[in-house]
Amino acid sequence: MAEEQVEKNEEDMVIHSSSPTATSMESSKTIFTSEVWDMNFKAVNIRKEDMNRLVMNFLVAEGHQEAAEKFLKESGTTPEVDLASITDRMAVIKAIQCGNVEEAAEKLNALNPEILKTSFLLQQQRLIEIIREGKISEAIAFAKDNLAPFAEESNAYLLEVEDTIALLAFEDHLNCPRKELLDKSQRFNTASEVNAAMFTSQTDEKGPKLDSLLKMLVWTQDQLDEIAVYPRMSDLSTGQLIDPPK
Repeated sequence: MAEEQVEKNEEDMVIHSSSPTATSMESSKTIFTSEVWDMNFKAVNIRKEDMNRLVMNFLVAEGHQEAAEKFLKESGTTPEVDLASITDRMAVIKAIQCGNVEEAAEKLNALNPEILKTSFLLQQQRLIEIIREGKISEAIAFAKDNLAPFAEESNAYLLEVEDTIALLAFEDHLNCPRKELLDKSQRFNTASEVNAAMFTSQTDEKGPKLDSLLKMLVWTQDQLDEIAVYPRMSDLSTGQLIDPPK
């Protein structure tokens, strides 16, 4: 619903772009002054219910259970999933972020074994944690049993497996070529992918709708840059618009 509203809004913008108050450059690009741009925005009607659904979708997708419960009480917006299910999902995510990947794997296997089986990043992270503990034989055996099938399917996976196994050759992991694999950021990347996969399994959505809308905004601005000069949103985090040159 929210994405359909955005598409309708884009059509409205096209209609208003033909306004006589929009001027043209010699290069054939249309110039939208801040006043014209503001007029276009004010002409767009965005329903509060659609905005509320976007907010609830984001809170649920990112695992903010307490905030989602409060927002439910304040706005009456029905979530797409049972909010209690966020607890189990976040238990898996937090375990991965803390490096307790085997604990996370056990929890995930009980909730959704298919994700455990098909997530390369999660299996790679399990191998990384074994290597971090210096268990060489166990690491080699784990890679053979759990990562070899991925390597057979994709050359990209094969290279990742080789790079991960190569960590065993370095006593000082800080000086190895792929030391970033042992960084905490790798755990968070893995946790993010698993969270997205678990959310998708519950809702059939790849991630928060807001992410898709922001990507659509970036793409739309890139397309619009080819034909127009306008107040561009330079910072997505603040929504700040930069006035076009006069």
